[in-house]
Amino acid sequence: QAQLGTLDYIMFSAMLTISVGIGVYHAWRAKKKRSADEFLMADRQMTEGPVTMSLMASFFSAITLLGVPSDVYRTGTMYWYIAVCFILVMLMSNYVFIPVFYPLRLTSAYHYLGVRFCKVNQVMGSVAFIIQMSTYMGIVLYAPALALSAVSGLNVWMATLTIGIVCTFYTTIGGIKAVLWTDVFQMILMYVGLFSVVIKGLIDTGGFGNLLQINIQKSRWELDNFSMDPRQRHTFWSVMI
Repeated sequence: QAQLGTLDYIMFSAMLTISVGIGVYHAWRAKKKRSADEFLMADRQMTEGPVTMSLMASFFSAITLLGVPSDVYRTGTMYWYIAVCFILVMLMSNYVFIPVFYPLRLTSAYHYLGVRFCKVNQVMGSVAFIIQMSTYMGIVLYAPALALSAVSGLNVWMATLTIGIVCTFYTTIGGIKAVLWTDVFQMILMYVGLFSVVIKGLIDTGGFGNLLQINIQKSRWELDNFSMDPRQRHTFWSVMI
């Protein structure tokens, strides 16, 4: 069984240290002008680059990195159609919702509920989101902790606490700026890791052509399943709708 080596622990510790350092740096920079608008909205002065990278990071989680590849490996490539849904949703957000929200200079969609309807709607929406995210974040934290425990022998609870404390720390002291720049740093790491796995996989399988042929032979390459059968895991309709 593969285990983490000394270099792996050094890299992991460096990643956590840099994440904490980003939070400390932005807390130190903002100590003289700390305000709610600066903490939550970065004074609305962030450029497109880090904001885009942070939004991309919000689509990635341990569920995505660990669950989706294994699901595609087991059930085939019909899941790829979800990318089409993402494109449609982003276009709708850009041309329908953003032109409404941005000029209002709101801090959240729940703020809009309060402005458009009443305070009760705002509170109900916020509470529903907190409940949903509390459940979701438990799973998101448990997945990488479980993976880390499997390769390092570290207790799952200890791994969960380590990841959770670090993320909570830099978010609390650094505000949204720390979150944005930490997301940029972590996205770079994720892309480096993903491309490394892809390149290694292509080398081991003899290139993309051979990889594609293996998937076709094993019935894993599938993009034309338009079945209406609800018992099938992924079809065009179940993924798109």
